[in-house]
Amino acid sequence: MALIGCGGRGTGAVLQALSTKQNVKLVAMADVFKDRLDSCYKEITSDEFASLKNKIGVKDETRFVGFDAYQKAIPLADVVILTTPPGFRPMHFEAAVNAGKHIFMEKPVATDPAGIQRVLAAAEKAKAKKLNVVVGLQRHYQNSYRELMKRIQDGMVGDIVSASAWWNNDGVWMKQRTPSMTEMEYQLRNWYYFNWICGDHITEQHIHNIDVINWVKNAYPVKARGTGGREVRKGKDYGEIFDHHIVEFEYADGTILNSQCRHIKGTWAKVDEMVIGTKGKVMFDAAKMVDSKGNALYAYDKKNENNPYQTEHDELFEAIAKGKYQFADAENGAKSTMTSILGRLATYSGQVIEWDKAINSGIDIAPKNFAWDADMPLKPDANGLYPVAIPGKTKYFS
Repeated sequence: MALIGCGGRGTGAVLQALSTKQNVKLVAMADVFKDRLDSCYKEITSDEFASLKNKIGVKDETRFVGFDAYQKAIPLADVVILTTPPGFRPMHFEAAVNAGKHIFMEKPVATDPAGIQRVLAAAEKAKAKKLNVVVGLQRHYQNSYRELMKRIQDGMVGDIVSASAWWNNDGVWMKQRTPSMTEMEYQLRNWYYFNWICGDHITEQHIHNIDVINWVKNAYPVKARGTGGREVRKGKDYGEIFDHHIVEFEYADGTILNSQCRHIKGTWAKVDEMVIGTKGKVMFDAAKMVDSKGNALYAYDKKNENNPYQTEHDELFEAIAKGKYQFADAENGAKSTMTSILGRLATYSGQVIEWDKAINSGIDIAPKNFAWDADMPLKPDANGLYPVAIPGKTKYFS
């Protein structure tokens, strides 16, 4: 295995991969930051994980640092783990597919429509090459969700007529700028607050809940409309992202997904999904289904719940070890990511955004050059403040 992206999620993912029952060995690591690579290596080789030490074969010469580090690590492995911030995912996924590697990649898989198209094209190549690809939308690997989905598809709650999804909580970390940082380094260190590398929290986190509704519908929305803004993220430390998004996603059959995500401390928290059908409703976090009068139809026994983060690796590496072509998650990962981007375009502009127009728009917000002294597309003004979308004024289409 080669690990591309050695932050917190990369550390967790590689430990899960190493903890499978298969004959795996980590042979290469790559990150743009040496300190992140070193801290990851220190953790996975610590006494806490002593039982995994014989599965770690990384040498000094196979620990690669820099923007091109992935190009050096990928050829050394059979399986590539892609866990950098999502702005890098399209190029890394494309490189891994072109090299003929099986892949685990974290969600989201892109941050703009151009990146989505790049991932979709690589996904077709992966299918043709029979490369297993698992995307870290781990609810697809969670026992309770799988059991609920079986019953939804069997018609237990009838035809789905509406849905709700939430990722409302306090928010995440923030990194301070230091005088020695170039603009590229600052944006990479504080990556959550810049759309080219994060996609805003509607994409980075809320994709999980949106994806569940797409899974229920076996479809993707045709348009989105919504509102959002910055109520508490007003300072120069918070880049350009919003702190709340409220979106109505509309599917081709007229079904509406009411979607909320919010990062504001002291407000009510909820991370969950719910769908309402003609015969009842499903509450996913509670793992329950009730009829239209509230009578129980089904309740999953949470004592049988698994760790889906581990299961996605267990199942991926078992398929690879057995020579099976079993997983092709990239297309859904791309289209659920695109759903979240559709929502962001709607809240940033205040307009109704159509799927076909957005996905084919060519919108590309990534830097054109990856170097520490690169001229970044988004720069702060004299007061250190970044340009922020203004609904009603921000435009994406003529």
